[in-house]
Amino acid sequence: MTGNSYYFRKIHSLLGVIPVGFFLIEHLITNYEATKGHGAFVDQINWLNGLPLVLFLEIFGIWLPLLYHAVYGLYVAYQARNNVSRFGYFRNQMFLLQRVTGVITFLFVAWHFFETRFQVAIGNVEHQALGMTMHEIATNPVLFTVYVIGTVSAAFHFCNGMWSFLVSWGITVGPRAQRISSFVWMALFVVMAVMFIMSLTAFTGSEFQQLPVEAHAGH
Repeated sequence: MTGNSYYFRKIHSLLGVIPVGFFLIEHLITNYEATKGHGAFVDQINWLNGLPLVLFLEIFGIWLPLLYHAVYGLYVAYQARNNVSRFGYFRNQMFLLQRVTGVITFLFVAWHFFETRFQVAIGNVEHQALGMTMHEIATNPVLFTVYVIGTVSAAFHFCNGMWSFLVSWGITVGPRAQRISSFVWMALFVVMAVMFIMSLTAFTGSEFQQLPVEAHAGH
């Protein structure tokens, strides 16, 4: 693998943005619809499931790229030599956090996929009832805490990863550009983290205990 590591890393980096990064943002927007009510969330879910070739898109546009990014990312994390204890400057700390949040995100996404999309795929849960599933998760204090940690880790991993992506692909070259990029992506991280937490909080609402009338009628 050593001889091809440059290309493997480039593919890993690119897939972290396209399509995995796009998927994270889409997932954030979809879940944020919960803040507008159960009906709005179901409408968004129905729209996504109504896309042409949705299973093909999920397998080849999300899960396989995500699997490669995650598995190779774990390999990189295992190979990395972290020296924060010796050099505690900001970027070194961010390097370590990128690896830690990568592992957390991988475990969280795998579990979240099993709890939601996989249950829909095997017929245990209707996709219109995902709001009810999320309500059960969000109203459990332990699971709510796990989801906060998982989603915040995912948001950080994406935003800090975008900083690294811009550097490694020669887009932000000088110190000033990299410093501005740090502020931009950390600001976006805060916005994304807040939106994820607001979404989780919205799922605790009593209206998510059952399907909205429109969903019953449509089904």
